[in-house]
Amino acid sequence: MTATTDITEVAQVVLKERQARDRGWWNVMRECIHPDAQIRLSWFQGNGAQFVAESEEMSRRGQQATHRLSPPAVWVHGDRAVVAISAVIEFRDEIGGVEADLASYTRLVYRLEKHSGTWQVVSLDCIYERDSLVPTVPGDTPQIDKAALADLRAPYRFLGYYLRHSGYSITDDLYGDDRPDEVEELYVSAFAWARETKQLTEA
Repeated sequence: MTATTDITEVAQVVLKERQARDRGWWNVMRECIHPDAQIRLSWFQGNGAQFVAESEEMSRRGQQATHRLSPPAVWVHGDRAVVAISAVIEFRDEIGGVEADLASYTRLVYRLEKHSGTWQVVSLDCIYERDSLVPTVPGDTPQIDKAALADLRAPYRFLGYYLRHSGYSITDDLYGDDRPDEVEELYVSAFAWARETKQLTEA
């Protein structure tokens, strides 16, 4: 198989994983993510099997996220690959007593491995850039607890506020552009992991 074919297949796994997450195609999502994959996001930290199950439960409760994706950058190295992709995660829900649109601007960093000819996600990390909260009806004002909001880091303060009020635990140690050294370490670690065998192929 050529490097170009691998690059295409890797990109498709990532795009299908996000599409399946948004559309509720849980069997497709399971095919894309290894059961033991390490997933670390705002609302979830655990393995791949748990992530699919918890995503399904979130959707069942009516909390439907939509992911607007930029074209992925793909680096393939033998049977390992890294994908970096910018994304906007969108929710429309009642927040602070009014219907509002929440948008979280992020970068997703995937690691994938190929086993028996099939690529699967083996880790997913999210880097939070910034977020926004806008009422869907002009003039409405969400009633926000400013003290609770101030307790959250700027890159994911509205997302964290919404998720905490939805019953999720949001930690202070997520990757964010306000901590560039940690973000750089994530990229270095991902590419070092990919380079452990042959020469890296980039697209």
